[in-house]
Amino acid sequence: MATPKLLRLRREAWGFVVGSALFILGAVPGYLGAVGAVVDNLTFFIGSLFFTLAAFIQLNLSGRRPPRSTTNRPDRFDWWAAAIQFAGTLFFNLSTATALSASLGGTERTGWRPDAYGSVCFLLSSLLAVVATTGRDALWDPKARTWRGAWLNLLGSVAFGVAAVGAYPIAGSGQQLLASWATVGTIAGGVCFLVAATLTRPGAPRLT
Repeated sequence: MATPKLLRLRREAWGFVVGSALFILGAVPGYLGAVGAVVDNLTFFIGSLFFTLAAFIQLNLSGRRPPRSTTNRPDRFDWWAAAIQFAGTLFFNLSTATALSASLGGTERTGWRPDAYGSVCFLLSSLLAVVATTGRDALWDPKARTWRGAWLNLLGSVAFGVAAVGAYPIAGSGQQLLASWATVGTIAGGVCFLVAATLTRPGAPRLT
């Protein structure tokens, strides 16, 4: 039986879909209160692992090579976008693991929110990906990037940045408002990443 078209996603796309869904779930209001800080942070940690797996596949296991002197501009930007994205997922692994460890030790009663380092990496990666899509026909695999997906990832990265700001309340500021930023930013970012992942389709990369 043929696989339904909507389910024919790239390997890395499935990782981003699952990871995004877990990030959204972990940030949904009421989830933390229902399952507790340990399970909530475990949800984020598992989601970050799916992100890292997907980013690793996108960077290393899809048939392309690191940029060389003969690499065209779109491919160069695309490779660096994937490399910086992978670094960002590692930062998210670290911060989610730290939050999970703290909740296991009873010193953390809140859920994880995007950290500054990972968010900056995602933002820079998304900007490079947007540039790469301006020459999409020259990419190693044109179906690996779509302009809609690139812009959605950029919006998601901005949302994660807002969440990161909200996760670090400043003395004298409206902490409840900042907490809302963190929640809304995490959910909005997760939704953008999830939708962007569903826009990619398997293709036939050109060997370079």
